[in-house]
Amino acid sequence: MDRAAIVHKNFITRVAAADLPEGNAPSGPLAAPEAVSIFRSGCLSRAMDLKSRAMQKAGQGFYTIGSSGHEGLAAVAAALRPTDMAFLHYRDAAFQIQRGEQVPGQTIARDMMLSFACSSEDPISGGRHKVLGSKALNIPPQTSTIASHLPKAVGAAYSIGAAKRHRPEHAVLPDDAIVYCSFGDASANHSTAQGAFNTAGWTAFQSVPMPLLFCCEDNGIGISTKTPRGWITANFQNRPGIKYFACDGLDIYDTYATAQEAARYVRERKKPAFLHVRTVRLYGHAGADVATSYLPKAEVEQDEANDPLLHSVRLMQQAGALQPAEALKIYQDTMDRVERIGDEAATRPHLETASDVMASLIPPKRTCAPSNGPSATARQAAFGSDLRAMEEPQIMSRLINWALTDLMLEHGEIVMMGEDVGLKGGVYGVTQKLRQRFVPDRMIDTLLDEQSILGLAIGMAQNGYTPMPEIQFLAYLHNAEDQIRGEAATLSFFSEGQYTNPMVMRIAGLGYQKGFGGHFHNDNSVAVLRDIPGVILACPSNGADAAMMLRESVRLAREEQRVVAFLEPIALYPMRDLHASKDGGWMQRYPDPSQTIALGEVGVHGAGKELAIVTFGNGTYLSQQALPAIEAAGIKTRIIDMRWLSPLPKDALTKAVAGCDNILVVDETRHSGGVAEALMAHFHEVSEAKLTRLTAEDSFIATGPAYAATMPSKDSITAAALNLVGKPS
Repeated sequence: MDRAAIVHKNFITRVAAADLPEGNAPSGPLAAPEAVSIFRSGCLSRAMDLKSRAMQKAGQGFYTIGSSGHEGLAAVAAALRPTDMAFLHYRDAAFQIQRGEQVPGQTIARDMMLSFACSSEDPISGGRHKVLGSKALNIPPQTSTIASHLPKAVGAAYSIGAAKRHRPEHAVLPDDAIVYCSFGDASANHSTAQGAFNTAGWTAFQSVPMPLLFCCEDNGIGISTKTPRGWITANFQNRPGIKYFACDGLDIYDTYATAQEAARYVRERKKPAFLHVRTVRLYGHAGADVATSYLPKAEVEQDEANDPLLHSVRLMQQAGALQPAEALKIYQDTMDRVERIGDEAATRPHLETASDVMASLIPPKRTCAPSNGPSATARQAAFGSDLRAMEEPQIMSRLINWALTDLMLEHGEIVMMGEDVGLKGGVYGVTQKLRQRFVPDRMIDTLLDEQSILGLAIGMAQNGYTPMPEIQFLAYLHNAEDQIRGEAATLSFFSEGQYTNPMVMRIAGLGYQKGFGGHFHNDNSVAVLRDIPGVILACPSNGADAAMMLRESVRLAREEQRVVAFLEPIALYPMRDLHASKDGGWMQRYPDPSQTIALGEVGVHGAGKELAIVTFGNGTYLSQQALPAIEAAGIKTRIIDMRWLSPLPKDALTKAVAGCDNILVVDETRHSGGVAEALMAHFHEVSEAKLTRLTAEDSFIATGPAYAATMPSKDSITAAALNLVGKPS
């Protein structure tokens, strides 16, 4: 027999013989009916573990991570409210089951077995993954939660206090809610988790509301790597700003009492707490993992002897809540019921086609209250003398600032967050005056941690806000990219569009900064963003486009619940001139607040049929600089500014190059993995034109005089154009 069968047989034999493990007597406020309910949840969790393993062996189920040994978390669920949003550890089936007991009308066993069977009828993920989660139970789905969910839990908790002051239209959490976030002892060591603990404590230390209950389910091992005994206690017992609570997860009475105390502290004090729950892990890590292949058999058997369900039977007997024979009947009846439910779930349909799988990649649209834009009075109060300045051409950074102002005036749920966005107004002054124009709650100066910045945005989005997090430099995104890939962009996919993370992530990036920062402040690779399904990547080349595209990006987030990355070319922020000093050729007037550039709409400058230059960002500026020399050679040219880098605006690009004999792709990103690769493939498929590309080298960027040596230039664009068309250079 495998270990699961051994644990199952041991439970039946030992309960029948009244051979129950020793432990403390039951104490605390847990009443008999609630104790029995928690035990039933534990039995159901155990039964589903056993059935899912059998289904997997029979080819009817798929990869699963079991919850056996963690059944005591049902007692934590009983101590919380269904209105408390819960971001769950993957071993928390018992928690979800118990919460289902708190909300009428749930078919929790069938719902979860459909997920285990990856059926398309699974009500949370639609068969895309075995996940815990339920819209009705206020449990956003998590996949392989190795701490990536902790930063957004911090953000969601922060949003509760913020919403009490300025409630957004689509807020879902009540003012007295707390946020619950559970994880394993191994995950607690992850840098993402450590950043979240630090951010929660840092926030609470400043007396900012942070109603967040962390829960560490400590079974002493991560796959095969042991957690040093006492490590979690030593690490978290005296964390600044975070109150520590501990309980024995094998004892549902102790767990319930301690969880209730911790939840009361968080709810009343609006401060974070850390609930340390001792558990055991039964069966091994996941799937076909065999614990005895890396642990002594005696140690495995010791954990099995401490089966939390056995402890629950003893405790309920001592409390007079349930006799062992009654407990055994509940257990066996539950096993029989799950056997029937699992057999039926295994017959239900699965996803079959690519379109089926991808149906929830793009979130559903939602209805937003109509807006007529900010009033003239509100604009006058916010802009002051800047209203007169709008009559004159301005640089890109200033036009972005004004666009942000108008958007924040129009939509009270927009919140910005990032390093130095408030008091300083950003490294490049793009957000100057916004803190003065709006309350500090809407211009949040964060600590220096990109994961926490994006987590704050993700969590606030789940409570109705439209966040606009700023990543100071594109190179810094790599510190936190999984918050977009593994969290924000996947939530709609794994929840059938029931949960979304609408946001506009502003990023200063690309190259061509003279003498500043080298490769860490100049990053000309956007591959990490273009590779994430569902994420929109926008990149304006001038100030007027930036303002209009920013408005469309906010609309996409608010109304279509999309994740948008808005890439702002740093070198073009202050750009004034195009061909000669003081010609002002790259400044534009501020477009009327009603004007936008739609997703997928490209910019076409000129009508030449001999050459089309397809480019974006700094490439558009440099191509315009090269245009006089190209046309002086007799080449009739048009310049196409992509604007939207992902998804690739294929139809608009095809139309824009129609009738051109030659296409030159100018791409400031790298030769390998750059935007040009997709463009070349697309034009090869749809056009008879002669093609070539000019890209950056596969290199990092240097500081000093060679700052632009690895990237396209005005002269290299001119030479490439002449060579493509066959004109002498």
